[in-house]
Amino acid sequence: MTDLLERFLALPNTLSASPILAIGLTLGAFFAGNWLFRRMGRPLWLPPVVLSAFLLSATIALLSLDYTRYQQGAQWLMLLLGPATVALGIPLYQQMHHVRALWCPILCTLPIAATLAAVYAVVIAWALGATPLVLASLAPKSVTAPIAIGITEQLGGSVPLMMGGLLVTGVVATLFVDLLSRALSITDDRILGFVLGLNGHAVGTARAFEISRTAGAFASLGMGLTGVFTALILPLAFRLW
Repeated sequence: MTDLLERFLALPNTLSASPILAIGLTLGAFFAGNWLFRRMGRPLWLPPVVLSAFLLSATIALLSLDYTRYQQGAQWLMLLLGPATVALGIPLYQQMHHVRALWCPILCTLPIAATLAAVYAVVIAWALGATPLVLASLAPKSVTAPIAIGITEQLGGSVPLMMGGLLVTGVVATLFVDLLSRALSITDDRILGFVLGLNGHAVGTARAFEISRTAGAFASLGMGLTGVFTALILPLAFRLW
């Protein structure tokens, strides 16, 4: 009986030797987070990705799983980030007629907004005495994860720290865009979507698709253009600095 109990308790660590457990826990947390999000009335301040992250963290802690092993197993899912981001080009193509009509405001807005998104976080962290590692990790916080990971590694930052900043940025940006759009009476789905994608990356884009397909398409555009602009400019700016 004792031997059977010991084997049962050691089962999580045994399964973690393969990617099956990490993938299963991640997908389970994802579906559970979405279910809780719907049951809670879809609160803007607590999107499914945050709920899923809390559930997954709690499960890993309760099972006493080695995080390094989990991370290695979950790398298989990380491979899907790139194709998932590229797939957002489909709704963007479907709304291309709207994009053509607003190409001038988009091109004028993007450089200013994307630059400010990186600069204000770095300036605040620098004023508080943050180390170069922290500065490099916070700079790409408004960029979608597949691009932000590459930028962070190039700048010499910490990917886990960047991912934390990425999550907080997405949630806060989504919440404030909703509050400010109501206060300013902004109802144009194109504007709302572009702002959500530019500032809130994937979290904001998910929120935009809840508004409408047009908002989702413009969020995809904002997220993609912000990623490209930041990937080109940010490493150069850090070298000059």
